[in-house]
Amino acid sequence: MDSETEEMGVAMPTKPTTHVLMDQEQLVAIAKRMKRANGQMGAVIRMLEEGRSCEDIVTQMAAVGKAINTAAFKLISASLKECIEEATIDRDDVTEKLQKLFLSLA
Repeated sequence: MDSETEEMGVAMPTKPTTHVLMDQEQLVAIAKRMKRANGQMGAVIRMLEEGRSCEDIVTQMAAVGKAINTAAFKLISASLKECIEEATIDRDDVTEKLQKLFLSLA
């Protein structure tokens, strides 16, 4: 609280610094991609158990990784778009958090 609000004993509400994606179309697309990655991961496990070639297994693992990363990038970009459009959040703080998430995938 600043000195003026401290004197009055009133806490001014702060803008939220987190974001939950609200775009249902994007959420469905991301969930669909994650379900596909989950199926691909099951295929990797089966391939390992069946004794398939390293090349085939690594190729499938790469597909899993790409599907997961693509879903994450889509989630971050859709969230950033909403963040920019939404006036009730602390844009700078949320944008910084989303940038850190983006860089964690790089």
